[in-house]
Amino acid sequence: MSDAFIVCSNLSFSWPDDTPVFQDLSFTAGGGRTGLVAPNGAGKSTLLKLIAGEYRPSGGAVTVQGVVGYLPQSLPLTGDLTVAEVLGIAEVIGALRAIESGDASEEQFTTVGNDWDIEERTRAQLDRLGLTDVVLTRRLDTLSGGQVVSLGLAAQLLKRPDVLLLDEPTNNLDLDARRKLYGVLEDWKGCLLLVSHDRALLDRMDRIAELDRGELRSYGGNFTEYAEAVRAAREVAEKNVRNAEQEVKREKREMQQARERAARRASNAARNLKSAGLPKIFAGTMKRSAQESAGKSNETHAARVSEAKARLDEAGRARRDEQKIALELPGTNVPAGRTVFLGERIQVRYGARPLFASGGADLAIRGPERIALTGPNGAGKSTLLRVISGELEPDSGATSRADGRVAYLSQRLDLLNLDRSVVENLAAFAPGMPEAQRMNLLARFLFRGSRIHLPVGVLSGGELLRATLACVLFAEPAPQLLLLDEPTNNLDLVSVGQLESALNAYQGAFVVVSHDERFLAEIKVDRWLRLSEGRLLETGAPVD
Repeated sequence: MSDAFIVCSNLSFSWPDDTPVFQDLSFTAGGGRTGLVAPNGAGKSTLLKLIAGEYRPSGGAVTVQGVVGYLPQSLPLTGDLTVAEVLGIAEVIGALRAIESGDASEEQFTTVGNDWDIEERTRAQLDRLGLTDVVLTRRLDTLSGGQVVSLGLAAQLLKRPDVLLLDEPTNNLDLDARRKLYGVLEDWKGCLLLVSHDRALLDRMDRIAELDRGELRSYGGNFTEYAEAVRAAREVAEKNVRNAEQEVKREKREMQQARERAARRASNAARNLKSAGLPKIFAGTMKRSAQESAGKSNETHAARVSEAKARLDEAGRARRDEQKIALELPGTNVPAGRTVFLGERIQVRYGARPLFASGGADLAIRGPERIALTGPNGAGKSTLLRVISGELEPDSGATSRADGRVAYLSQRLDLLNLDRSVVENLAAFAPGMPEAQRMNLLARFLFRGSRIHLPVGVLSGGELLRATLACVLFAEPAPQLLLLDEPTNNLDLVSVGQLESALNAYQGAFVVVSHDERFLAEIKVDRWLRLSEGRLLETGAPVD
């Protein structure tokens, strides 16, 4: 597998309405692990589909050496499939069973080929990915979202690929499944190209490829080293911009001073010629000579100003916008010790079974607690958030919550009116806020110009998150309890950083369901709850 590689040469691709995605994009990925990062909408998933052969480029070429395995972000699977069918081994297993029953036909042996050990290899692969309890006859609709993702990866690994393409492979994975995925990829010996916002996973890469403004740049080292290189480059670029701005000002000042000197000389020369009584033809010659000299000086300075502006433009293009959110949220303050939610012996059905063990569960949330709710896939974490929010009434037990001051951001981010613009949604959440203040607030959430008037339904995932946060955090009244369900799923790394900034400014209590350890560390979680096997436990640290 060491000879596996990907080569994209002058690759171009546009959508059917002629909107360009790439234009003359070229890069090479050889053996080892490459993490691909870029903002949402830059074309990461599209690039993987082009390499996998699912899309055809409008120009250029893609060359792949070796067998390709491709795990898309959304798996096109139906619930009535069995695990064996998803893994693509059902026919081989059927042929093995037929041979064991005495059918020695050529057709059965042809179907098996060299896969006599397929069941052993499959079981080993499933176990490596944490699917120890998943049998080959199990239906897909009985698996959790995280188990389906792990199953999709197992299907690709069973192909024994030389080139592996993974699009957000940790989405919906619990911590245990993530760690098992990390281990599998650390042992990978072929060519891996991976799209992810999981910084812990990206820190296990050999190199980072950044897709930015239609160009792909490669950085040796993992994500932490890439982030440091970007930070250092940004500082250099900012310094170059400042120097170029000063140079433009200096050149403009010197050009103006040269013009003023030339004007004074011309004025003095005219007076001197008049008082000297020289012939007109001689005076005219001297005047023309002075004008030509002034003109040449002006051209020289104008050229220098133009060159300085060109250097400023070049420095500006090299500069990266950090796109950070800086907020103050005093309206969300919750005094220490104030109870914002209390649930006593609560019980609710989760599918065909009770969510909690007999006796229900007790949960109190007080003051500005920052709570992480963890647990294995399928434990019922999202259901518990719905109970806390009041969206789902428990079957038994009692609940009380901060009156009208709970905000629930589900995985769907469906709080806003999709037909209304960003500014119209904010007006609905904060009707007492003056229009000028709303405009300034949206600018702090990076909505400027015509973007604030776009319908929410056309926004990217990162933009929708920012719009939702602006409306929720500045609602009247502001929430004292914020509930977030897998908020980093499908967000680019810039958007994850913006979410972290907003949550660090928030002064109320929050409960967040997430398996992203780096994200949970950045938002300074101070209380850990784990839901597993019907029990809600205080753990004091991330456990899954």
